[in-house]
Amino acid sequence: MPPWLRWAGDLPATVVFDLGNVLITWDPHPAIAAAVGPDRARAFLTGDFGFAAWNHAQDAGRSWDDGEAAALETHPHLADEIRAYRQHFDLSMVGPVEGSVTILRTLAAHGVRLLALTNWSAELFPRAVERFDFLSLFEHITVSGRISLAKPDPEVFHRLAADAPVDLLGTVFVDDSPANVEAASSVGMDAITFTTPGQLARELALRGLPVPTPAELGEPRT
Repeated sequence: MPPWLRWAGDLPATVVFDLGNVLITWDPHPAIAAAVGPDRARAFLTGDFGFAAWNHAQDAGRSWDDGEAAALETHPHLADEIRAYRQHFDLSMVGPVEGSVTILRTLAAHGVRLLALTNWSAELFPRAVERFDFLSLFEHITVSGRISLAKPDPEVFHRLAADAPVDLLGTVFVDDSPANVEAASSVGMDAITFTTPGQLARELALRGLPVPTPAELGEPRT
């Protein structure tokens, strides 16, 4: 039986959202480009420095002072790029994913329980809370940097379950990373790989959850 069949007519349900590139568009390029220009920023992000793995370590609990120190030791010639990301971090939060926020508000209005599980540095996450008021709609947000565990480690989902608390079995989870979705599925969550707000709305509707109309999402008529 598909997990979503268990949701029909059984509200309020629980939906767990990832934040970056699901509800908040995140792109490190503008932050780094603010200090070194777009070409150097692009080279830094696509070169052999390994930005994704370095940033993930901070998401998993390493302090930014320690992270920058480690990077400067191995890549001193990239000092400006390394320091730029934290210094101009606000520019990496490009803006809300408006359609997804509309979905979130609709779920909240219908009494659906809302949780969030995000890979985010503990030091930098407060900037998101200050900027995006819709984060207050979540009953609980598990921030990876605060618990020193990050997706796709399956243990992070068990930590969410203990802290929220919530039964993972059948809980709907939304993330743009296939690896994170696979990890969520492995612990029994009904996981959806996010691509667009319209696609997410259709997936949630299949599970019997209330969603905005295509017009409310700004989708063109077909």
